[in-house]
Amino acid sequence: MVHVRPTDGRDGEVAVQALRDGIAEIQQELEVTPEFPEEVEAAAAAAVAAPRLPDLDRTDLPLVTIDPPGAKDLDQALHLERTDRGGYVLHYAIADLAAFITPGDPVDLEAHRRGQTLYGADSRVPLHPTVISEDGGSLLPDQVRPSLLWTVTLDGEGARTDVQVERARVRSRAQLDYAGVQEQIDAGTADESLMLLKEVGELRLKRERARGGVSLPLPEQEVDTGRSEWELTYRDLLPVEEWNAQMSLLTGFAAASLMMYARVGFLRTLPPPDPRDVQRLHRTAHALGIEWPAELLFPDFIRDLDPAKPQHAAMISACTLLLRGSGYVAFDGETPGQPLHSALNTEYAHVTAPLRRLGDRYASEVCVALCAGTEVPEWVLAALPALAQEMQESSQRANRYERMVLDLVEAGLLQHRVGESFAAVVVEVNEKDPTRGIVTVADPAVEAPVVSPHEIPLGTDVRVRLTTADVGQRRVEFTLE
Repeated sequence: MVHVRPTDGRDGEVAVQALRDGIAEIQQELEVTPEFPEEVEAAAAAAVAAPRLPDLDRTDLPLVTIDPPGAKDLDQALHLERTDRGGYVLHYAIADLAAFITPGDPVDLEAHRRGQTLYGADSRVPLHPTVISEDGGSLLPDQVRPSLLWTVTLDGEGARTDVQVERARVRSRAQLDYAGVQEQIDAGTADESLMLLKEVGELRLKRERARGGVSLPLPEQEVDTGRSEWELTYRDLLPVEEWNAQMSLLTGFAAASLMMYARVGFLRTLPPPDPRDVQRLHRTAHALGIEWPAELLFPDFIRDLDPAKPQHAAMISACTLLLRGSGYVAFDGETPGQPLHSALNTEYAHVTAPLRRLGDRYASEVCVALCAGTEVPEWVLAALPALAQEMQESSQRANRYERMVLDLVEAGLLQHRVGESFAAVVVEVNEKDPTRGIVTVADPAVEAPVVSPHEIPLGTDVRVRLTTADVGQRRVEFTLE
């Protein structure tokens, strides 16, 4: 862990301001801005002042939100209960933007230009004005809010048996964070709903393994920001984050099933891996000395890898090759030729983060109509053909923004440490030029290029010397010692 503050508080404040100035330059370079045109802000404020609330009142449900500390754009609130027959019911309330946005209004048009919220360090370029995303539309505690209320019924093994989604007013009872919930569950002091989150989450993870779903056990590179110091760390996910993610996935699977059956909708997709890429990974495993029997399927192989081991960390990094190429597909009248999300090994739809992703609003509207037995709104059908491209472009922009900000922060945190030596792990070697590769440094949590006069040893512990940390170019480079 490294602090921005190199000598004293004032220097630290200057360093942080330089990073914020760099983020502003990135936003200018990508032609994105956190600010909204006046007419968009005005339309959003007017909509929040007079929301279109649904008639159905489900404020009786003791829903809670679970998010990172300080989050304000709260898309989801949940409650779980056990059924008389030994199964489970998930009530999953999702923020309903139809209460605030009219097709073709200024907020809607601006959302189509943006596609999704961009995140980087302490910066956000929101999809919607914050009066909606962090206030009127957010499922903040003790506030009556419009929602799309999913009710998903499961049997005792965690298999979905029924699903319904309808518009309803809800009220979250509490805004919880992951660490606090994990502590309650571990201590056995959590309420029944949170204890069932663990129970159902583990059942769903078991079903994911049986289904052949893939999840790479990579720690997250995270920027911790404060008033006068920033830090870069690697953070392992807490179990509760995985259980909570399973509730979102369960809802996305249910939504995709509804739309596939009706032959209209909007899916998140990932093509099956190219057999040549799988063969390449087998060769990488052999080179790293990791046993991968021919009969062992890729998902099962991944689950046995330990990112704390250098060779395994390199193998996990190489496996990201198979998870590239994700996209979206819209359809109306016939099912898509390739509807699967291959990492999940089933059909899947994004429907649980409409405050942050444009496509979720459209997929959700399709599902609401299908469950109500009504026609899918014409404005939804009219938007579907262009929506996949809009989301693809915004996803690429979001990934680029996040990476550029991380590059900037890495350079900023390391600019006073050029010439120092660090312990690192080689996680990637350039196939065409084996003297170039990528290393991860644990402290500070940096992933950056490395060069060497000799061939770089993949998957090994090494010492590297920092030779470049250029804030202006957002560039960090190490040399193998």
